[in-house]
Amino acid sequence: MSHQGMDAFWMPFTANRQFKSAPRLLVSADGMYYRDDAGRQVLDGTAGLWCVNAGHNRQPIVEAVQRQVATMDFAPTFQMGHPLGFEAAEKLAAMAPTGLSKVFYVNSGSEAADTALKMAIGYHRVRGDAARVKLIGRERGYHGVNFGGVSVGGIAGNRKMFPVALPTVDHLRHTLDIARNAFSRGEPEYGAEWADELENRLLTLHDPSTVAAVMVEPMAGSTGVLIPPKGYLKRLREICDKYGILLIFDEVITGFGRLGQDWASNKFGVLPDIMTCAKGLTNGTVPMGAVLAKPAIYEAFMAAAAEGAIEFPHGYTYSAHPLACAASIATLDLYRDEKIFEHAGEMAPYFEEQAHALKGLPFVKDIRNLGLVAGIELESRPGAVGKRGFEAFVQCWERGVMVRCTGDVLAVSPPLIINRQQVEQLFGTIADVLRTLQ
Repeated sequence: MSHQGMDAFWMPFTANRQFKSAPRLLVSADGMYYRDDAGRQVLDGTAGLWCVNAGHNRQPIVEAVQRQVATMDFAPTFQMGHPLGFEAAEKLAAMAPTGLSKVFYVNSGSEAADTALKMAIGYHRVRGDAARVKLIGRERGYHGVNFGGVSVGGIAGNRKMFPVALPTVDHLRHTLDIARNAFSRGEPEYGAEWADELENRLLTLHDPSTVAAVMVEPMAGSTGVLIPPKGYLKRLREICDKYGILLIFDEVITGFGRLGQDWASNKFGVLPDIMTCAKGLTNGTVPMGAVLAKPAIYEAFMAAAAEGAIEFPHGYTYSAHPLACAASIATLDLYRDEKIFEHAGEMAPYFEEQAHALKGLPFVKDIRNLGLVAGIELESRPGAVGKRGFEAFVQCWERGVMVRCTGDVLAVSPPLIINRQQVEQLFGTIADVLRTLQ
């Protein structure tokens, strides 16, 4: 592809000038691998962008989408419906954590985050508790890139260009504590007490009767894989219950088997009031997200609205898009039929062992892992944060392995169908690269 032919596309979350001077182009994908424009096979160490959990080009999903586009390409879901929307929602609700049985469809994790926040504020309002408007997120949290998600999110680089966040937001401290928890395998021992900051500092400061919701990722992914300390999420749940605050889990990354179990909520035994998901919902084939809510939240909106009125004035043209619904139904069936989440759980110990074998290699400052996700944090170069991580990412790519870099953290999250030999290739390549890094 000529440089000229790349001019129109303003690429997302990309160093555009740098990319266009040395492009990395993917042209096809199958199973665990991409092919690039030179015909090289590249191991997908990131499940696309945390989303292709069942691997690429899976025939049951491909065929379901092909059939659907030829049957009905689009149907509205404002005051209308189509059977697939209801079927997809029943299927998702059936596999959701018990107690989250209402499904609101959106098109991305970002839209799911903003929808969940609106739902939380609206819920208190329709119950006559309109003072509850404040939202609490977490430093280094990522809830997509719409105004609500950026406001509640806490990744500094995503916020600094847009100093127009929602006015009624505050943040918990993040849970990364390398001094006490470096090289933890799975959940770190120390840090449950960071949850107490919600009660001791934030609720003291803000008056709990003004707080609508607390939103966190069970595991913070995009910021560099921050695993929740033992007991931390349970403590957040207890504090929210004590003060009548809704707890929202962003499971856009952690949902659909990533942590070696269906949901982080089930893995940690903590049920949120509202949960967002996306990515793995359709195996990445057609954009789709969803917000899952407890029935009490849905019922509150129903009870408050006049007969014939729209109870929740929110939604998207493409909510429950027929192609996305077809993809989701086929994807959830595939996860079940192939026991893909169980496979992820079985592979997790070997994945952990291989990840932690990188300890002691040059510049490795910390290794964090859970299920089939790992973060390898490298020491930053003085005055050049992120440069070493980016070079490692490029060198892995040149050796036929795709990983992500977020600052100086290499994030690894392969499709859940990965086998032992591919785990070895993934971490072996990273090891080779680390040995040559400057």
